[in-house]
Amino acid sequence: MSKTSFKQLLEETISLQNALSIDLQWFAAEDEGRTEEPSEYKIRKAREEGRVAKSQELVGSLGLLLPTLTLIFLGPSLFRTSLEMIRFFFTRINETESIFNGTFFMAFISYFLRLALPVISVAMISGIIANLVQTGFLFTTKPLVPKFSKIVPRLGQYFQRTLFSVEGLFNFAKSVVKIAIIGIVSYVIISSKIEQLARLQTATLWKGFTTIAGLTAQLLIIASLLLLGLSIPDYLFQRWQYMESLKMTKQEVKEERKMYEGDPLIKSRLRQRMRELLSRNMAANVPKADVVITNPTHYAVALEWNKETMPAPMVSAKGADEVAQRIKEIAKEHGVPIVENKPLARALYAEVEIGDIIPETYYQAIATVLAHVYKINEERRKAAV
Repeated sequence: MSKTSFKQLLEETISLQNALSIDLQWFAAEDEGRTEEPSEYKIRKAREEGRVAKSQELVGSLGLLLPTLTLIFLGPSLFRTSLEMIRFFFTRINETESIFNGTFFMAFISYFLRLALPVISVAMISGIIANLVQTGFLFTTKPLVPKFSKIVPRLGQYFQRTLFSVEGLFNFAKSVVKIAIIGIVSYVIISSKIEQLARLQTATLWKGFTTIAGLTAQLLIIASLLLLGLSIPDYLFQRWQYMESLKMTKQEVKEERKMYEGDPLIKSRLRQRMRELLSRNMAANVPKADVVITNPTHYAVALEWNKETMPAPMVSAKGADEVAQRIKEIAKEHGVPIVENKPLARALYAEVEIGDIIPETYYQAIATVLAHVYKINEERRKAAV
């Protein structure tokens, strides 16, 4: 046997074992390692793919209730239309010309639409309403994209999901409750009308028809209302199961945070690199500053503020001891105002890095300093004029 054929045989054997394997952990609360709540991004991505929490019981119960009510309210009109249709066809049954020229076909289409269209329209609207109530407006074609992975039968996963899981047990219990609801409602209603039904053998055809129609409508309405109540716990379960399926591992949370916020290590390196560049360009940054705040002997912090591009002043340069003296010298050479404020200079030097916007805590103090600087500059400008 060649290596290639053995490799293929091994892959086929593994695939077959995976397809036939059954996991007997009936009540596994979470997937392995998925302990973190899903993020907004993952929920939004799942929604874009058409994966949402939805109860089919709500769709089915509304799809039963609303068309039934439609049949009750439009019953007389639909009955008259049915009689008109029967009368039309029976009076023209011998007209062979009508059969071949399409008269019968067009009449059939007309009567069919008049009889079926109201009920079909209400059924479609009820389905749309049931889905909108649960998921809101959602349009996506991704669920329609064929996936060849779904063609391969996965018997192990199928049996695990349908028989050996919380979902399987819940669906089984739900089916039993539905059968019980329909059975109990049917028994109670029919048993309460048993004497009336027994007298139908001597009643007229119209009396029998109306009695059976009323009994059927009563049974359908009560059963659909009870099934509508059943849809509430079913939706809650589907919602819980949906959130469980989207739970993330700690590693997935880290990867997603990196994707949105960037790798902290890379961001730290970039910030360090930026600070180094700003420090090297101190001689170019200080002349552009609006003010230099000093200790005055130990610290110097240069602040720059562009109203159009910055939300608050930025630290463009800072230094201690000899570097502080150099900053002040450059500021004096280029006419940048120097303001002495010991606590503010120490705080900014300790807490704010070069290239960072000042914290909101210091807004008031910096605003006071800049207002004083702008006032001095305005006075100098007027004096020069």
